[in-house]
Amino acid sequence: MNFKEHIRVIEDFPQQGIRFKDITTLLKNGQMYKAAIDELREKVKHLEIDLIAGPEARGFVVGAPLAYALDVGFIPIRKSGKLPGETIEADYNLEYGKDKLAMHKDAILPGQKVLIADDLLATGGTIQTSIDLIKQLGGEVIGSAFMIELMSLNGRDKLPSELEIITLMQY
Repeated sequence: MNFKEHIRVIEDFPQQGIRFKDITTLLKNGQMYKAAIDELREKVKHLEIDLIAGPEARGFVVGAPLAYALDVGFIPIRKSGKLPGETIEADYNLEYGKDKLAMHKDAILPGQKVLIADDLLATGGTIQTSIDLIKQLGGEVIGSAFMIELMSLNGRDKLPSELEIITLMQY
């Protein structure tokens, strides 16, 4: 299935020189959204997954339905100050800035196997920070799944070599 036909590219967003890959045009098409989640489910079902973690915000729209499709739990990884319980936090670099991510301290039990799901793999900063948070809680990151990978930013190269990286589309 050609998912790229349903991705809108927005020039110079959120800043000059960025070609933003907008998944909202795929999400609003129910059949394509379902097909994308179904394809990701097929690509990751061989992994022994206990939980799926998704970084805010678009990781929620990929990770939560994927967790549902696989009958596993979902863990939100949020920006600092957004979670109501006790959290752990870590700073990270974005393609176009800096931010801080947080997880509930009780989100993951030691030894649980976690898949990280997000809309986009760019520089790898968000995913590496998510990995670090999960490991702090004793979780084992067994893979990552993305709708899109931006090959020119080499995010894959900055992630652990043993991490299985699954994508639907590459630019």
